[in-house]
Formats: sequence, structure tokens, C-alpha cells
Amino acid sequence: MKRGLSFQIPNKYGSFLREILRPINISSYNWYIGGEESYLVINQELDEPLFPEMIYGMNGEELKNIIENNIYYLIFANLNAFPIGKNATELTTYKEYIESECLLSLLIIDSSYVSIYCKDPNLIESLYKNALNKNYEKLKYVTDDNDTRTKLSVW
Repeated sequence: MKRGLSFQIPNKYGSFLREILRPINISSYNWYIGGEESYLVINQELDEPLFPEMIYGMNGEELKNIIENNIYYLIFANLNAFPIGKNATELTTYKEYIESECLLSLLIIDSSYVSIYCKDPNLIESLYKNALNKNYEKLKYVTDDNDTRTKLSVW
């Protein structure tokens, strides 16, 4: 069974969250933001943190505005999408993710390595096609057979 996908993005400034999440209606979800380590880029230099702290329940419109209208540098990021009206929580294991109401978990590690877990098979396909169209490297499906991750953490 497909759990999601993984790929590599360029290690540079950009709007990669906007690009990666393009197939998703970001506004339709309540988001947990891990607040790990990512920065706004102003005048080609790192500035304030993109997400200064852990956020339990960022409104989807607010997240959309942040990721679509800024340039940033992602080092470590952890975002979880929950249905509106549901509590957005931190998920530290795959088991917690499966048992939760979280639809999608996005992890970015070391500025380049992306893992997306998603419970909607159609959305997995859309995310895969989007990553393929963006020419992201080392694109593959994460499946029950090839997934060795037990923790959903960037640390």
C-alpha cells in the first residue's frame, strides 16, 4: 500500500512549500506547524524564522498567505494537515499518524529531503505528478514495503 512519497528539492532559497503543496487546497485544513528551522529571505539574506514557534492549529488561509507570498529557506520543517474543526497536534510516530485525523504529514530534513505521508490515495497521485512535473530528484513512492521510518520527526 502507498503511504506517500519522498523526493529531494534543491538546497536553495525559494517557495518550495508552495510548490510541493500545490495540489492541496491548503485553506481547507487546520495545520500543525512544528516551527523547526526555516527562515524568511529578505534581500537575499536569512531573516526572521518562517515559523517562529510550534503552532497548534494555524488557519489554512494564514499558512497559504505565508508560503505563497514569501521567499524562504527551509532547513527543517514539519507540517500536519487536519480537517477544519479538528485539533491539530504534533505526531511523533507513524502509528500516531495512522490513528489520528491527520490527512497529510510533510517533513523536510536538511534543506533537501522531503517525505510526505498522505491518507488519500488520489492526493498521493496528485502530489507525485506535481513532484514529477517539478523535476524533483529521487522521486519515489513510500510504501509499506520500503518505508523504514518509525518516527515522524525531522530530528
